[in-house]
Amino acid sequence: MTPNNISTIRPINKGLLIKRMLLGGAIALAVISLFVFGGEADPAWPTYWRIRPLIITPLAGAAGGACYYVIDQHLLNQPGWKKGLAIVLSILVYIIGLWMGIVLGLDGTMWD
Repeated sequence: MTPNNISTIRPINKGLLIKRMLLGGAIALAVISLFVFGGEADPAWPTYWRIRPLIITPLAGAAGGACYYVIDQHLLNQPGWKKGLAIVLSILVYIIGLWMGIVLGLDGTMWD
């Protein structure tokens, strides 16, 4: 008797996941760079205050890219309104994650 594989879980496409995460992190790095290098530093802030937002925000962007991949794999291939919902939900999740990364990165300096 041979076992049947009736799993509905899709395998993870590692290449596509990495591309989405890199794109999400690159967008986040570009956005936080506008704040970090475009603003004026307060002398009361630590010497290397720019390092924290330049690390945390791209990590949040990469997590948002991973969430986009998961939503894309489960809902984007659906017909009709589910595809539109997947696109809106993906963008909303990414924007909220990016905003949270910016707040966490700039906490104590520009976001005080």
